[in-house]
Amino acid sequence: MRERAVSNRREKMEEAKGPVKHVLLAKFKDDVTPEKIDELIKGYANLVNLIEPMKAFHWGKDVSIENLHQGFTHIFESTFESKEAVAEYVAHPIHVEFATMFLGSLDKVLVIDYKPTSV
Repeated sequence: MRERAVSNRREKMEEAKGPVKHVLLAKFKDDVTPEKIDELIKGYANLVNLIEPMKAFHWGKDVSIENLHQGFTHIFESTFESKEAVAEYVAHPIHVEFATMFLGSLDKVLVIDYKPTSV
């Protein structure tokens, strides 16, 4: 019994370590111009220079031939050192201000945070 408790604590500690990916899927509102979308993407990308816990940023547009995107057209992925770093980023005043503007331009949004895992 005690061995299992120690093992569970060790697993939880291991789970808490390591990078976390913050993924946002987006569909912009129909009335948002391509120029405005470019401006928003540049603003999102610049957060990595303004908010210390954010370590990396990548984005792209849907190019799948499977047509399973459910209307989502863009993906944004940020990398953080831990779940705590994601929480710090989410609460950061610069992120809060940007997110309010960014989310106001979206018709649909889905956010998932995950820890990359090897099989």
